[in-house]
Amino acid sequence: MVSEAAVLQALRAIRDPEAQQDIVALGLVRDVRITEADVSFTLAFTAQSPQAKATIHSMASRLVSQLPGVSRVQVKMSGGAREQPAAPAHGAGAAHGAGPVRSAELIPEVRHTVAVSSGKGGVGKSTVAVNLAVTLSQTGGTVGIIDSDVYGPDVPLMLGARGRPGMFENRIIPVEVHGLKMMSIGLLVNEREPLVWRGPMIHSFIQQMLRDVMWGALDYLVFDMPPGTGDAQLSLSQVIPLDGVVMVTTPQEVALLDVRKAIGMFQKLNVPLLGVVENMSHFVAPDTGRRYDIFGEGGGRRLADEYGIPLLAQIPLDPETRVGGDEGSPIALRRPDSQQAKVFRDLALAVRSRLDELAALKPLPKLT
Repeated sequence: MVSEAAVLQALRAIRDPEAQQDIVALGLVRDVRITEADVSFTLAFTAQSPQAKATIHSMASRLVSQLPGVSRVQVKMSGGAREQPAAPAHGAGAAHGAGPVRSAELIPEVRHTVAVSSGKGGVGKSTVAVNLAVTLSQTGGTVGIIDSDVYGPDVPLMLGARGRPGMFENRIIPVEVHGLKMMSIGLLVNEREPLVWRGPMIHSFIQQMLRDVMWGALDYLVFDMPPGTGDAQLSLSQVIPLDGVVMVTTPQEVALLDVRKAIGMFQKLNVPLLGVVENMSHFVAPDTGRRYDIFGEGGGRRLADEYGIPLLAQIPLDPETRVGGDEGSPIALRRPDSQQAKVFRDLALAVRSRLDELAALKPLPKLT
């Protein structure tokens, strides 16, 4: 049976990113209880930011679960939030602090907003975003999706959406397809027409997608973000009131190099990281059942461990998923009983769980 000393020693490896001391020395670890292979303890947070709380919670659960003889870990949380909000350290933080409040007022009936992003193009970000939206809907939620990737608006094709959105009382009616509400610049321009837009134009477009579209009551609004960390991504992150972001990567180092930059951007903007999706994780030959790690192995796991966030899913390379995207029939609908569809359903459940976990870390409103 694992000892309390071993648990505390493991937790000493976690440093509070703001206080720059380990969490045991800071007195954050309380009520350690060990029953055979089950370990539970409480993190008594004080003035940590929501992002710091989420990171510490994830790392504590992961490190203790890796100890020999531990089969289950329960990490409780207690303590209040900051009494006074910290002043932003730089311009980007200040902009983010003001932006989400204004944007949230534009979509008051939306419970959760989730971005799907990547550091580079070609990693399957839009495929993940579309299938995540579909499987969130299959879990019983009402879901919308905004194709924020104005340079490569692929969501209409992947969902098989045709025609243009309607209008009612000077507001846009989103297209409804496969049980989702969807909006994309791809519905408003010719598919061969390139959009040569600077950041402020994209910023204005996203505001319009929030303000001028009749989204109604939604449990989840998913944003398919453009890849990279340029001016467009910065503007989008500031205007969208994000509850969290799902980072999509492939296992190889060149993709990990770029996704680290994207993670750094979201951290500077105080956007919570929901976790990592390793797409094109491997390929299983249908004739032999042999597994091939075409793009390398374990990159998503290493990235998740590096940042102390969950590895939400490892999605195999699957020809049927590609066909479904080309034909407007996402794999979660096209082959609902397939292993690939199950992976996406598990991803949806992991995202829901992570959103609930982060919501518990938000400070309660104060009565005045």
